[in-house]
Amino acid sequence: MEGKCIILCAPSGAGKTSITKFLLSQCMDLEFSISACNREARENETNGVDYYFLSTAGFKNRIENEEFVEWEEVYKDNYYGTLATEINRIWNKGNNVIFDVDVEGGLSLTKYFGEKALAIFIQPPSMEALEARLRGRGTETEEKIQKRLAKASKELDFAKWFDTVVVNDNLEDAQQEVLTIVKSFLRR
Repeated sequence: MEGKCIILCAPSGAGKTSITKFLLSQCMDLEFSISACNREARENETNGVDYYFLSTAGFKNRIENEEFVEWEEVYKDNYYGTLATEINRIWNKGNNVIFDVDVEGGLSLTKYFGEKALAIFIQPPSMEALEARLRGRGTETEEKIQKRLAKASKELDFAKWFDTVVVNDNLEDAQQEVLTIVKSFLRR
């Protein structure tokens, strides 16, 4: 059985994870697609809940075995991807999939799933606001913040390739706007 896919993309710090969690609390037939990665888990992350944390060798082995719907090297030696088994797990339960992925991953998923997917780009109100959000997390080194900001400035150029763009100037407003868009898509 195949369902639909909701793909939320944004530069790191734009609010896609907060909006994803909100959608999951509002839409009972949505289920989060857990991405795989080869980075270390952060203090508040759990394997099999937030990500499937794989070794670099394990990740590369799954690439060779064509087990990913999409994957990419987001930063040097830092891999993220979506396992085909994860999508099948969710669809076999009769649920629709929601993705919280970076921009390039989102574009790959959109191409892969075609008409079954709705791709939403969450845009920060400004680069200054994005930087303030990244710093406010308190989880990143200065080097990582600068890497994320450099990547974000490039990712903003990709917004035009998404089905819709929602500016997250106010989180509650953005959540409601995305919820309305998603419900309309799922009813089709």
